[in-house]
Amino acid sequence: MNVFFSFIITLILVLIPVVGVGLLGLDPLFGIVIPYVAFLIFFFGLIYRIIDWARSPQPFKIPTTCGQQKSLPWIKHSRLESPFTMKEVYLRMFFEVFLFRSLFRNLRADLVGKRLIYGSAKWLWLGAILFHLSFLVIMLRHLRFFIHPVPSLVDIIAKVDGFFQLGIPPIYHTDLFILAGLFLLLLRRLVDSKVNYLSHASDYFPLFLILGIVISGILMRTIFKVDVQAVKELAYGLATFSPVLPSHKIGVLFYIHLFLVSVLAAYFPFSKLVHMVGVFFSPTRNLPNNNRAERYINPWDYPVKYTTYCEWQERFRDVMEEAGIPIDDEWCKETAEAQKQA
Repeated sequence: MNVFFSFIITLILVLIPVVGVGLLGLDPLFGIVIPYVAFLIFFFGLIYRIIDWARSPQPFKIPTTCGQQKSLPWIKHSRLESPFTMKEVYLRMFFEVFLFRSLFRNLRADLVGKRLIYGSAKWLWLGAILFHLSFLVIMLRHLRFFIHPVPSLVDIIAKVDGFFQLGIPPIYHTDLFILAGLFLLLLRRLVDSKVNYLSHASDYFPLFLILGIVISGILMRTIFKVDVQAVKELAYGLATFSPVLPSHKIGVLFYIHLFLVSVLAAYFPFSKLVHMVGVFFSPTRNLPNNNRAERYINPWDYPVKYTTYCEWQERFRDVMEEAGIPIDDEWCKETAEAQKQA
């Protein structure tokens, strides 16, 4: 049901620009207004999430560890699995953000009879790395539509991406890789019964939405050609805050692509996709595991009114005497004198 619902929502989003541009001719709305509104939501929504995370106290130091903690000098500790210094934390975060190291080490657990069997889950890491790195390269390639002159680095990335010259125009490798990654991630949620049980519509919808963006982009490049110069004219105008609709019609497929990108941008700060930024604020990742060496002060600590034993004893003296409970006046007197001297 979650899969069907997410797929239908994506189809409805595809049909909106078809009707709005193809039938009603609302090119200014879908070409200028909606992209600006979407990216304003993205910008301020992301700032709100970052400020909210930054202001949230971390009452406990809870780094995720699966290696030897630093203790005695002659015991070798795991620098990446149990980082002791911030330098080791930065190194751990680097491998986590760019190579998904924890996902690479992830295992699957299956119950075979009464035995719990652990096995490799590298294909999940493969799907994630294919998707994320391809998405990054595609975003860098798209900078040529928004910047003039085009940076040499962007040209180099595009040439390397289309090195094998598959087809005319050449098909970029990242277009194929991102499709493979998305289908692997989607197939995992559909086939794996445990993951399928835990998956909600919010897990399927981003996959279908990004699939729609990728497929519409590939179709524009390979089959239903669009006026690239007109696209660049519109994109450059949006980037420089001087939007002008091109004189030549770009085509409905481009507006489908742009509308889906706008929906993704507006949806991003309020979805699970925001983990791209949230990982840097996660106390399970950004804190060193040095509780034995340094005391961690809870930022939620504040003066709390409490009752000492001597105050409690004085309050219930009569009850204690009736019950035969010893009264330790001498100890309370010594404690009070010690506090005065301190």
